[in-house]
Amino acid sequence: MRKWILPEYIEDILPAEAEAIEELRRTLLDHFRAQGYRLVQPPLVEHLDSLLTGTGHDLELQTFKVVDPLSGRLLGIRADITPQVARIDAHLLNEAGVTRLCYAGSVLRTVVAGLASTREVLQIGAELYGDAEVGADCEVLSLLLSSLGKAGVRGLHVDLGHVGVYRALANGAHIAGHNSDSELFAAMRTKDVPGVAELTCKLPSAWRDAFAALPTLYGPAESVLAAARERLPDTPSIDSALSALSTLAQTAAPHVEALHIDLADLRGYHYQTGASFSVFTAGESNAIGRGERYDGIGKAFGRARPATGFTLDLRQLAGVAGRQR
Repeated sequence: MRKWILPEYIEDILPAEAEAIEELRRTLLDHFRAQGYRLVQPPLVEHLDSLLTGTGHDLELQTFKVVDPLSGRLLGIRADITPQVARIDAHLLNEAGVTRLCYAGSVLRTVVAGLASTREVLQIGAELYGDAEVGADCEVLSLLLSSLGKAGVRGLHVDLGHVGVYRALANGAHIAGHNSDSELFAAMRTKDVPGVAELTCKLPSAWRDAFAALPTLYGPAESVLAAARERLPDTPSIDSALSALSTLAQTAAPHVEALHIDLADLRGYHYQTGASFSVFTAGESNAIGRGERYDGIGKAFGRARPATGFTLDLRQLAGVAGRQR
């Protein structure tokens, strides 16, 4: 084999693209700093059990694993920087009140994510710790949208979701944590309406009807919220989730061309605790930015904290901005 051939889905970045990516990285980090977010630089490798803590458990299959010749312990090459920043907030900084942090660096994944063409993603993002209120989610969403504006990306379309709605239904129907919950979760994610109906047919009518409605509650934010309040049980948890979505929709509306809500979007269900948001633009099949709330992420590091944040792929973003220019 030729020595200059790289592994599959691993690529060199040549001068013109590299310069565009570096300029974008500097622009975004300066923007984060101007909003009060401080830069941290976690290491590329860590002990595996640290990387796979909290949100990291969902990343186990995407994480390269190696043995440390010095200690004999298993190390992981990071597939996401978010768990590392949570460790820094909980264990190293240990600050009272709200902490705002940002980062930029490469992550390496064992498999290609979606339609991406590389397993080495140039990740940049921001995290806000210590504030459980919806205002923190609004701040992070606003920072994400303004960052895309700084990058020169136009025609933004935001999708909002909230795992609290499904969790409230699962708890109310007393199926949370059961095998039927896992099967129903899978059917809900694929919007398998007949499958949802079959899996909930033995539940009381109020819960059965609510689960049946959930995969259909997708579309323009205002109409989905109105339909959800009409068709879902009137419980404090559901009301709180819908109110949070309404507040986030009002925050995003002036800055986007389209605003949708999807109450069956359960991406990250096993670690998300609240609202989530994905940003799209015309001509790009994948989301160009994602964020969510994941309270308690620092618990395994000795300090459970409310947390919300977002990530961007610098290479993808530079490509989108260049095409739109």
